[in-house]
Amino acid sequence: MIILLVAATHAEIAPTVEWLEKTSTKLDESTYQQGENIVRVLVTGIGGAATAFSMGVVLTSFRPDLAINAGIAGAIDLQLQLGAVVHVVEEQFADLGVEQADGHFTDLFSVGLLQANQPPFINKKLKDNFAIHTQFLPKVHGISVNKVHGNEASIEQLRINYPDAQVESMEGAAFFYACLLAEVSFVEVRSISNYVEKRNRDNWKMTEAITNLNAVLQGMIA
Repeated sequence: MIILLVAATHAEIAPTVEWLEKTSTKLDESTYQQGENIVRVLVTGIGGAATAFSMGVVLTSFRPDLAINAGIAGAIDLQLQLGAVVHVVEEQFADLGVEQADGHFTDLFSVGLLQANQPPFINKKLKDNFAIHTQFLPKVHGISVNKVHGNEASIEQLRINYPDAQVESMEGAAFFYACLLAEVSFVEVRSISNYVEKRNRDNWKMTEAITNLNAVLQGMIA
């Protein structure tokens, strides 16, 4: 299997890259032969624009059997455990739209600039209809933002606008968008580093989240 491993930052997948360096045959600066699998590592940079651009460039000349987006995420759903690894099966661009005069947010579908089922959207959402490689992980709904939430008022508004959302990232929807349009099988795997709450880095479990994420990744790749 040919795998494209996509992350916003090297730090999020560093343990897996180190594992590949030790256990695989290195084919070039970013590609490894791991048993019967070929793994290409793509670090896009943070955010949707960087992710979409990097994915677009790579997918013009490289056709993976599976693209894996791996990273940390904030949990909107407070029932999710810090450090838990989840499979994001649905994404939305949560801040792509219009701020109205009274301050409330309206997405591009509601103002008529996008149609609810305009490809690759299905009822305003981006859906994972391909991957069968993470049936062992809890399935969650995600949103992607340019500004992670850390203010109580904006978090409450977020819950009103996107009541189904369980996790928040900065790249997931762009990854879905690129893979869906390129017709590449994909999966988004995230580990919960923090709750989406009044910003307090002391409450984050970054090390635990990265450790658990990479344990899952190595199991998927081996």
